[in-house]
Amino acid sequence: MPRRIRSSASAPSAAPSAAPSAVSRRRSLRLQPLSLAVSLALAQAGGHAAAAEADAAPEAAMPMVTVSGSNGDGARYAASGASASKLDISLRETPQSISQISRARMDDFKLNSVNDVLAATTGVTVEKVETDRTYYTARGFDIVNFQYDGVGIPFVFGNVMGDLDTAVYERIDVVRGANGLSASTGNPSATVNYLRKRPTAQLQASAELSAGSRGKRRAEADISAPLNASGSVKGRAVLVQQQADSHLDRYHSEKTVGYAIVEAKLAAETVLNIGHISQDNKTKGGMWGALPLYYTDGSRTDYAVGTNTSADWSRWDTRNNTSFVELNQGLGGDWLLKSTLSHSNLASRGKMFYVYGVPDKASGTGLFSYPSIYRADNRQTVLDVNASGKLALGGRQHEVSVGASWSRSRLNDLSLYGRGRNTPLSTADDFTGAYPEPLFDDGSDGSRYEDKRKTVYAAVRLNLADQLKLLAGFNSTKADSSGTAYGVSAYKKASKTTPYLGAVYDLAPNLSGYASYTKIFNPQSEVDSRGQPLDPVMGSNAELGLKADLLEHKLSATAAVFRVKQNNTAEQAGTINGRNYYRGINAESTGVELELSGQLARGWTASAGMTRLSIKDGAGQATRVYVPRTLLRSSTSYRLASLPALKIGASLNWQSEAKRAPEDGFVARQPAYAVLGLMANYEIGNNVSVALNLDNVTDKKYLSSLYWNQAYYAAPRSASASVKWTY
Repeated sequence: MPRRIRSSASAPSAAPSAAPSAVSRRRSLRLQPLSLAVSLALAQAGGHAAAAEADAAPEAAMPMVTVSGSNGDGARYAASGASASKLDISLRETPQSISQISRARMDDFKLNSVNDVLAATTGVTVEKVETDRTYYTARGFDIVNFQYDGVGIPFVFGNVMGDLDTAVYERIDVVRGANGLSASTGNPSATVNYLRKRPTAQLQASAELSAGSRGKRRAEADISAPLNASGSVKGRAVLVQQQADSHLDRYHSEKTVGYAIVEAKLAAETVLNIGHISQDNKTKGGMWGALPLYYTDGSRTDYAVGTNTSADWSRWDTRNNTSFVELNQGLGGDWLLKSTLSHSNLASRGKMFYVYGVPDKASGTGLFSYPSIYRADNRQTVLDVNASGKLALGGRQHEVSVGASWSRSRLNDLSLYGRGRNTPLSTADDFTGAYPEPLFDDGSDGSRYEDKRKTVYAAVRLNLADQLKLLAGFNSTKADSSGTAYGVSAYKKASKTTPYLGAVYDLAPNLSGYASYTKIFNPQSEVDSRGQPLDPVMGSNAELGLKADLLEHKLSATAAVFRVKQNNTAEQAGTINGRNYYRGINAESTGVELELSGQLARGWTASAGMTRLSIKDGAGQATRVYVPRTLLRSSTSYRLASLPALKIGASLNWQSEAKRAPEDGFVARQPAYAVLGLMANYEIGNNVSVALNLDNVTDKKYLSSLYWNQAYYAAPRSASASVKWTY
């Protein structure tokens, strides 16, 4: 039963340059209103920057990763491994597995949401437990470490709410394995680093319109330009508006995204960035919880793909606003000081209908109602200060990074329960949306608590020999929480220093072997049967692998084996008064990963990754069986030599069987399945292109997740067409 109080904050209380052609000129005129809106947004954002003009000296180097690719087809999108260590070193010199999803790949395959990107990433599963709430796993464990431009954001309250858009990001990095050097806590799954779009030195702009199956419509604009004559102040803005119906009955979603950033060079080695991102998600008919997986006789349910448990009056709206200030100060030589302050506010407002129980196959009875109103405000402030540079020692240059971070997360949420909760549903109104909207005065509950984290960290890469590099560091974190969550104290206090050690040895000019080891420490918000928070997760992560640069550095390959040990990992153990409680289990995950990414030949790019793992508990028995043991993620695109204006591509994602064995002994299974996607893009002149994308080409029917004891079906075959103008 998905009454998920992973932390009460994350869930409702009960739930879980060429001259333009004539065509492009005509199209640009039609797009003037949208371009004007973007320009106004950019100008408004520019008012927030301290825009001191400076001479034409080079700007202070940004500490984050920059794309070193050569063309829009993604011939070489490998850059530095700063997402793993905050050190500007190459991917081959980083002793961990890293996947990078480029802007070109996102555009080609219309990966417009974070869920789409991560579902196409090596080793990652996207657990869509509901229409508007998602978990992610890698190497068998939940992903709880997220970064924005390399700054870790504590993931205190559990899961991701809403359909997060990717239009504001230039690239997304996924560092698999424990990443304690650049995240506040160690976790053996992965760290996701979102790299935001930045202003450009020259004027560039684009606008795209698309339409697709089930009434999907999307408009997107992106403009970047210098804001003064010298170019010392630059700005960029992105706007997105999307709305769609769904394969699910009664479900409709709308999404509006705005992003503005201004970059000002205040001095020769001082660069200031000020930005803001806003995203509004509004949904009607969204599912709170999902469909039952089996009948009382143990047989599997098999509903129509569009079956939806929501009521006609159900809605769930989320608004996420994030503002950030980033100051980069050159300290002389190769040293740079980066300071980042960000503040975010996630507001959630829902009126939802939850259906639970196990139905009788013959009569359809056995299901119960649970209506509720949910309101939540989650405010988070993060400060990170980091210095990085080179140090000469023993006749060699070594890289060093030191820093500290502080965060405060506050949650206030309230649940108002509707009359008629826990009453049986009739077979006439269970999945039709006909359940009448009740008065929401049958009691209330909520949370009000605060989480604070303080972290200091350091990393050094020692250049011991021409062929041997040693990466060492530590992360020391103190976490404190106070307040209450649904009548239970949320107090906890935990601290730990975790070490990291990695080595890279060049076996050949383009081949390296590496090994890494780190300890794991991660405070938890899950509660036991007494309502007390579980102790922190403790453990270790080890990885051994090979990395190669092939085809004149246009193609990268990685092979890795890993072993993860975690003690006291939270696992759902049951339900008391409609709320989940958890137990801490010991689990060990071992496996192998293979990945190939880059340019295979002129005009032909590809990415393919395979993960095979085993997860066992302290008794040696298979555990977390809802995680598929084998994953394949692949995509390729090819620009025809005989018709260079045309690019075609395909993606294939496959996973092995997953299952769910709840406490009552029934077993739900999702057999192995593959999802095929196709794309084609044709350039009309220099400024306009048209594209066609097909998803789930074979119309495969499958469950979106078995993470909970309920699930719903993923989208069937769909198509979209788009036209894009660029300048």
